[in-house]
Amino acid sequence: MIVIAHLSDVHFDGDARATDRARLVMEYLDGLPYDLDAVLVSGDIADRAAPEEYDAARKVLRSRHPLVVCPGNHDERLAFRRGVFGESEPTAEPVDQVVRGDGFVLAVCDSSVPGEHHGFLGESTLEWLDGVLTDTPRDVPVLVAFHHPPVTLHIPYVDGIRQFGEERLAALAERHPHLRAFLCGHAHTGAATTFAGRPLLVAPGVVSTTRLPWEAQSGADEHVHLDEPPVVAFHVLGEDGRLTTHYRVVVDRR
Repeated sequence: MIVIAHLSDVHFDGDARATDRARLVMEYLDGLPYDLDAVLVSGDIADRAAPEEYDAARKVLRSRHPLVVCPGNHDERLAFRRGVFGESEPTAEPVDQVVRGDGFVLAVCDSSVPGEHHGFLGESTLEWLDGVLTDTPRDVPVLVAFHHPPVTLHIPYVDGIRQFGEERLAALAERHPHLRAFLCGHAHTGAATTFAGRPLLVAPGVVSTTRLPWEAQSGADEHVHLDEPPVVAFHVLGEDGRLTTHYRVVVDRR
């Protein structure tokens, strides 16, 4: 079976709290008695895209497992490339990446829009993704990841800054039946729904957990729980092609 760990929204902000929560998750993954096929961190690595935030992220977001990190709406492409990838002459091009594992492909798209909080897959990213899918044999499952969910999740604050232009992605998916599922973050809550006839699986937040509309809030701007522990998702592709997702709370047991 193929097992991919998925975490999101670490929001390194210079404060020890965010750093410690991300470190706890990474140490938990490294301590597993199993070699994961990939670890995906689906965006909002930094909180303000400051160099020192990416410095902290680079030190903490390390793994003995294959690791792929993509930007979110709180990231900035030049700073992300310089801070996360160590590029000396970074460009503002979308940060699109592909992991070709043993029996699977993980295509990670940059859904960030410079200067904005909503998401959108640019034409170059869609062309790149179409090429990845075309070049992948039909019997090899492909998982597609990005930061912003392309559907409403019934969380007004999140839905207003979701991924738009999603009909273009749905049309692309229709041409590639071996695209098995979509993975994303952004919502700071674990969720499971569908998009373009495939599972859409949302990773919980590491730095915080979104308050759902039917949960009590002490103020109109209080969108998140800060006292809930971080959570990681495990996506499992079985030999029968079935995709199963487990969500695991990570607590400090030392």
